[in-house]
Amino acid sequence: MSESLSAEAVVREFWRLMCTNDFHAVKAVLAPELVVEWPQSQERICGSENFARMNAEYPTGGRWQFSINRLVANGEEAVTQVSLSDGTQSAEPISFFTVRAGKVVRLVEYWPEPFAPAENRRHLVERMS
Repeated sequence: MSESLSAEAVVREFWRLMCTNDFHAVKAVLAPELVVEWPQSQERICGSENFARMNAEYPTGGRWQFSINRLVANGEEAVTQVSLSDGTQSAEPISFFTVRAGKVVRLVEYWPEPFAPAENRRHLVERMS
């Protein structure tokens, strides 16, 4: 990837490569010193090789599908909301990327769990499908 690519372009390429399910190919847009943090589980992945291996070794029910629902970028920073599924499990992580010299150097991801709406606000809301 060229150093002149914007954070948005690098992050779009990240998700395009993730869609190939060749997680070692994703290293093309990752800095070797990449740091990935998952605050909810208090885990840190250091290095693009460990990130690729973690994804390649993750238990899966099928081929992973990724769909960008929202991408906001400014300068070296980009944020995505992505829907993903392997046909059995699904999630909608929020990912904060820092991009320098055309490579992702930091990624902080939040993996929220769905929950039932509270009854006390039922009269104020409508359900999304």
